[in-house]
Amino acid sequence: MHSLFEAIGLTAAVITTFAWVPQILKILRERQAHDISLTTTTALAGGVFLWIVYGLAIGSIPVIASNVVTFLFIALIVGLKLRFG
Repeated sequence: MHSLFEAIGLTAAVITTFAWVPQILKILRERQAHDISLTTTTALAGGVFLWIVYGLAIGSIPVIASNVVTFLFIALIVGLKLRFG
């Protein structure tokens, strides 16, 4: 049963992490980010950063890895918002 929960957690991490890719591609393709909320995206980046800290505290590689990638994607979106928004 434990491996089932690990598989569910891994699947959730992959889905929520890579869900940002279409948004990044859309911003790059259209060269505009007016519809992106800088406040919301920055707050989300802060929350994801805290997940990284939590992952480090509990020593969970899946929590750390998925949130580091998510943080990088969200930081890219913030950068694109500042450039194109």
